[in-house]
Amino acid sequence: MKTTEPPASLPVTKIDLPAGGKRPRRRSDGRVLNVFSHGVLVLWAVMVVLPLLWAVMTSFKDDRSIFGSPWSLPDRLHFDNWSRAWTQANMSDYFLNTILVVGGSLIGTLVLGSMAAYVLARFDFPGNRFIYYLFVGGMSFPIMLALVPLFYVVNNMGLLNTLHGLILVYIAYSLPFTVFFLTAFFRTLPSSVAEAAFVDGASHSRTFFQIMLPMAKPGLISVGIFNFLGQWNQYMLPTVLNTDPDKRVLTQGLVQLAVSQGYKGDWSGLFAGLVMAMLPVLGAYIVFQRQVVQGLTAGALK
Repeated sequence: MKTTEPPASLPVTKIDLPAGGKRPRRRSDGRVLNVFSHGVLVLWAVMVVLPLLWAVMTSFKDDRSIFGSPWSLPDRLHFDNWSRAWTQANMSDYFLNTILVVGGSLIGTLVLGSMAAYVLARFDFPGNRFIYYLFVGGMSFPIMLALVPLFYVVNNMGLLNTLHGLILVYIAYSLPFTVFFLTAFFRTLPSSVAEAAFVDGASHSRTFFQIMLPMAKPGLISVGIFNFLGQWNQYMLPTVLNTDPDKRVLTQGLVQLAVSQGYKGDWSGLFAGLVMAMLPVLGAYIVFQRQVVQGLTAGALK
């Protein structure tokens, strides 16, 4: 009988571990990446913040200081620049028209968009995906291609040069992104709460407005901020559909102010009007910054 000898054991290399029995970690790569990312963020912050601060500082200067020493601090605060832009340049009227248009369109967009998104996210019916992809396709449709037919449609409906006509156009322009965003958000909400409400006898409308809509508050705030920024800064649609000088919105007023103040040489009033238009957007983002981040990350965290 032939016996098989066991194979020779392979040599074992002994690795000396430091005190504590843990291998040393390589942190140099992580530190380099961390320093690089922070450097890019700091550079980006400087590129964004410095022009804003310079515009605010320039709005308190006189015209001679703007051209003589553009980077120096103002010798004194010229608040008359702001009062002149507010009264003589009709910035007060432009602000009122913009608040009416953006406020009405924002409320209509959130109400209609949330209702459509809730139905598309929670109910299965024939044509559900087709309607959803119609909204998604609306985001990729360039507004430039719709200006001419949109002008004739609004004109035939008697809504040309009216604030409520501009509100309806803003709602239609903002609905695709709103439905797309809120549909994904409503799918992340737990369905057990709605089922419990149905068991207790609540109707679909009551369940939506009293239970599901408050639960979707982070998503509503996030998409509301995005729509507010887009509608507040909208220039092309009001320029085509709103040619009445008494019903101009803020973007139209700023262009008119730039043209008129450029000929008058009142650059300090122009910068004051620019800062006036910029402050509401900055204020809205600063106040709702945390809610925007929560709404964008809620789907990923769940």
